[in-house]
Amino acid sequence: MAARKALGDRIAARDPDRQTAEIQIRIALMNRFSVLGTAEIVRVA
Repeated sequence: MAARKALGDRIAARDPDRQTAEIQIRIALMNRFSVLGTAEIVRVA
């Protein structure tokens, strides 16, 4: 959960719509970090 801590633990927005958008952005960033950290397996033989 290092990415979560880097993005902050608290939601900064007060408006519910903005909170939803902020959470979606954080999730998208964490998913992107996950994709970047996943090894790509290539068959050699």
